[in-house]
Amino acid sequence: MAAGSMIRVTMEVGADGVALITICNPPVNALHPTIFDALREKYAEAMRRDDVKAIVLTGAEGKFCGGFDINTFSQIHRTGDMSLLPNSVENVSNMMEEGKKPSVAAIQGLALGGGLELTMACHARISTPEAQLGLPELTLGIIPGSGGTQRLPRLVGLPKAIEMMLQSKFIAAKEGKERGLIDALCSPDELIKISRLWALEIANCRKPWIRSLGRTDRLGSLSEARAVLSTARQQAKKVAPNMPQHQACLDVIEEGVLFGGHAGVLKEGKVFKELVPSPTSRALVHVFYAQRSTIKVPCVTDVQLKPRQIRKVAVIGGGLMGSGIATAFLVGNISVVLKEVNPQFLQRGQKMIAANLEGLVKRGSLTKDKMNKALSLLKGALDYSDFKDVNMVIEAVVEKIPLKQSIFADIEKICPPHCILATNTSTIDLNIVGEKTHSQDRIIGAHFFSPAHIMPLLEIVRTEKTSPQAILDLITVGKIIKKVPVVVGNCTGFAVNRTFFPYTQASHLLVSLGIDVFRIDRVISSFGMPMGPFQLQDVAGYGVALAVKDIYAAAFGERNLNSDLVDLMVQNGRQGKINGKGYYMYEKGGKPKPDPSVQHVIEEYRKRAKTMPGEKPVTLTDQDIVEMIFFSVVNEACRVMDENVVIRASDLDIASVLGMGFPKYRGGLVFWADTVGVPYIHSKLSKWAEIYGAFFKPSSYLEQRAKSGLPLSAPSTCQQSSTRSRM
Repeated sequence: MAAGSMIRVTMEVGADGVALITICNPPVNALHPTIFDALREKYAEAMRRDDVKAIVLTGAEGKFCGGFDINTFSQIHRTGDMSLLPNSVENVSNMMEEGKKPSVAAIQGLALGGGLELTMACHARISTPEAQLGLPELTLGIIPGSGGTQRLPRLVGLPKAIEMMLQSKFIAAKEGKERGLIDALCSPDELIKISRLWALEIANCRKPWIRSLGRTDRLGSLSEARAVLSTARQQAKKVAPNMPQHQACLDVIEEGVLFGGHAGVLKEGKVFKELVPSPTSRALVHVFYAQRSTIKVPCVTDVQLKPRQIRKVAVIGGGLMGSGIATAFLVGNISVVLKEVNPQFLQRGQKMIAANLEGLVKRGSLTKDKMNKALSLLKGALDYSDFKDVNMVIEAVVEKIPLKQSIFADIEKICPPHCILATNTSTIDLNIVGEKTHSQDRIIGAHFFSPAHIMPLLEIVRTEKTSPQAILDLITVGKIIKKVPVVVGNCTGFAVNRTFFPYTQASHLLVSLGIDVFRIDRVISSFGMPMGPFQLQDVAGYGVALAVKDIYAAAFGERNLNSDLVDLMVQNGRQGKINGKGYYMYEKGGKPKPDPSVQHVIEEYRKRAKTMPGEKPVTLTDQDIVEMIFFSVVNEACRVMDENVVIRASDLDIASVLGMGFPKYRGGLVFWADTVGVPYIHSKLSKWAEIYGAFFKPSSYLEQRAKSGLPLSAPSTCQQSSTRSRM
């Protein structure tokens, strides 16, 4: 076959007259265009042959099929060539369902996306109980394209089908059996045998020959279906207002409800092809690949090093961050020693860990048994005596340099010589943290984001002296505890906090210009951030902002905006969410509400700031607000890339999405900036720099890209050759 011998579809006809058709494309049997062509050929052959009575469709190597080959979408986005989409997508499903010989799907491992769609075109589905089933296409900005929008509602009912598609929710085959998606469950050893028997019994009319597309019994009455669709539309408007694929999916489902499954399939094919080249799909496919590339680190993951096992971790500090970090390791089945300075603090930390685990149980992401197992792996400590056999220590105390230096000097003497010495600092230079040790090669940053047991990003911070082995070990353990590791260079704020320090500062600048705090939050939320900068400040607490204020001022010089808004808030008795009083009012169990009484604090800030060019507040559009905040962030991202703090631009995209909640459907910060246009961003920043000063002054990297016409994401010669930060 043209795509190589690894990508193929085989067919074996047994003495019983059943043709076993097997999809082979390791590791997950993805549906490369070649697979569709081969499936059509094998099905046509099976239909022709007199010795074939029925067909069983399965996947090689213990997995049915992981869905459509996403590389194809990526190629279309690069080239604009829609002919790369296989012509036989719909034809194969229809050929299977309408064929004169019955098909049975034998499922194990997973049947996702196009893989599940193929099973639904079969006349029965036999599966192992734990196999994962789902249609996650909306996470890539598209909709199912092989009949999934029509067949799934007819098999599991409209509400469940909509939930599975719009939330990209997987279910186990055991639940699939209860819902009507799976016809029978069996062990992996029996799977092919039982599937063959089912296929023959359908062929011999001993079991019903059911074509999913023709069913209407699970759809309910027309009025019921319309009510379900209407509710789903309202929900999608709330949770996915900027993602067109959600409403498009509901449109296609509705077409099938109103005019029948075949009409729905025709509309599905048309809409699918319209969505593939859309900006949303381009962005989401970019994020998909960017997330998978973060673990490729030159001179670390490509030099034949083997990761060492991390079985036992010590966490120093049981506050909000320390307890969250400990929780993440415990859930990952790694023993934790939690150290605190006194029994009261230790007890508080242990209670916070227990509460974190209970919260995960309530969310459905952890079972009671696993929670109890996790708690059994936790040990409290008031000294370093239990540190003698730990594989890694993570320091998570307050941001005070002398304290951190003292801790690292102590643990170096007690921990074994192979032990990784990590810090969770969010801003302090690692060289300063480890200044008083003789183990510079073991010192590394493990920067988690709060809440650490939930937020998926792990910034792995390396210095010039950090060993490749320590970096590899932390990447590996990061994956074990289900984090996305991004390796970054050592500088003030590292990648995420460094890039986003202008995010808050630009919002403060806008307030000083007379723009309403709550309007700024509304506009930034509408752009797609989880919350606006002022609500975020409330939630994070003002202590963090005050702790880093001087550090940023010293590091960033004239481009640092010296704002005393947070100081004024604290002086006014406001601490944000922690005491229920910030820019917003926080009442237990209720949503935050804008606090009108904050206005006099803001007025005092404006008087002191004296930023307004005239006596009256400036007039800005919503677009101006978005651009003034995010273009300043893009500008700092350019400096981060120029200084090789990140390995590749896409690492900054993932860090912005997972660390700050930058909207995924915009592709991450740098990807979005390239879609907006570098010359446009440069011209805007230049204009604002003239009016408001050096805070907006374009970086040399941005200026060069604007002149050259190159996108920000294109690596420079320096970036291609360097794998280390030049900080």
